Amino acid sequence: MADIEVRFRPVVEADLAMFRRFAVEPGLIGLDWVGYKDPGAVSRRFATDSYLSAEDGRLMVEAGPDFDAAGLVSWRVVGYGVAKGWEIGIALLPEWRGRGIGWRAQAMLCDYLFEHTPAQRIQAGTHPENLAEQRSLEKAGFRLEGVIRAAEWRAGRWRDGHLYSRLRDDPSPL
Repeated sequence: MADIEVRFRPVVEADLAMFRRFAVEPGLIGLDWVGYKDPGAVSRRFATDSYLSAEDGRLMVEAGPDFDAAGLVSWRVVGYGVAKGWEIGIALLPEWRGRGIGWRAQAMLCDYLFEHTPAQRIQAGTHPENLAEQRSLEKAGFRLEGVIRAAEWRAGRWRDGHLYSRLRDDPSPL
């Protein structure tokens, strides 16, 4: 299977419908569903900074020959002491999953953040049962650091998480 071309672009108003779907459609974002969210928050945030601030951001993932909107990548500041880094995430629409887009988008986001910010560390978390995302993160150059016990409340109970990281000096897989 040939690689599907992937690129980023800033969020535009037309993308907000997808963001609203993520807020109100159970299961659309898989295991990351944690209940209904305010769909109006999407427009309010877009009006504030178009999802690009110094503390966090989102970019649209476009894929395929027509560069259709396949989902989004996100990042937010995390820190240890005085050191600041990023925690990234990805949400792809179901029809774009399993096609090699996720690992490339996550690797591209790391390269982008390392190029445009002084961060030394980028981390990403996933669920122990999400084997596809674990493979995606590893392919994107991340290393498993360990299990975070009782990291999130999901589906009525506390659940563990897996923490991965990529450092500035780690080679890019792209």
